[in-house]
Amino acid sequence: MGEVDRPFDVLLLDFGGVCLLNPVELHDHAERTLGLPSGSFGWLGPIDPSTDELWREMVAGEGLTERDYWATRAVEVGRLAGLAFETRDYMELLYVPPRSELIRPGAVRAVEAARAAGMGVSVLTNDLAAFHGPSWQHGIDFFALLDEVVDCSDTGVLKPDPRAYARACEVVGADPGRILFIDDLPRNVEGAEAAGLVGHWFDISRAEAAWADVVERLTPSSH
Repeated sequence: MGEVDRPFDVLLLDFGGVCLLNPVELHDHAERTLGLPSGSFGWLGPIDPSTDELWREMVAGEGLTERDYWATRAVEVGRLAGLAFETRDYMELLYVPPRSELIRPGAVRAVEAARAAGMGVSVLTNDLAAFHGPSWQHGIDFFALLDEVVDCSDTGVLKPDPRAYARACEVVGADPGRILFIDDLPRNVEGAEAAGLVGHWFDISRAEAAWADVVERLTPSSH
């Protein structure tokens, strides 16, 4: 048998949108819970950027951060229901209680593929505690599959700041060039690549196919 060539040492994942369903994929849940008509929320963010000028501005880096985007949307959602919402209120509406169906099946398969190839698997996220609170993750079984969770919420140094990637490399104990980093925001992928990691953009509009693309990159070759 030939020697197995492991393409990377670590699979490093963004969490929200990549592993966790994006809020726009939970519009139906929000509308039902708030007693609003179906179709009340017409903006579809990464699923269909043509419907969402605010999302396009954020992705283009026109002075709007991802946290700004969701804060604005939270206010809009609350206003339609006659409620005063901030980001955490909106996230609680969508993601509490924590439950397994919030995690993409492809994310679990990719983690299994990475493990089978002998890689470590960790998360580098900007907003886990900021959006969901400090204990929410304990109700999500997916986190038990991971080696480390690097949550930039605790420092405020967020992707694409190079310090966020340097911290992740230190925590997971791997050279940047041996880490495959997955994120749904192009600027975060570009930031990772500038920091020496191997970046891979995750297209939420074709999420399960996007996970299949990731698994293909993880498949070791024998020679």
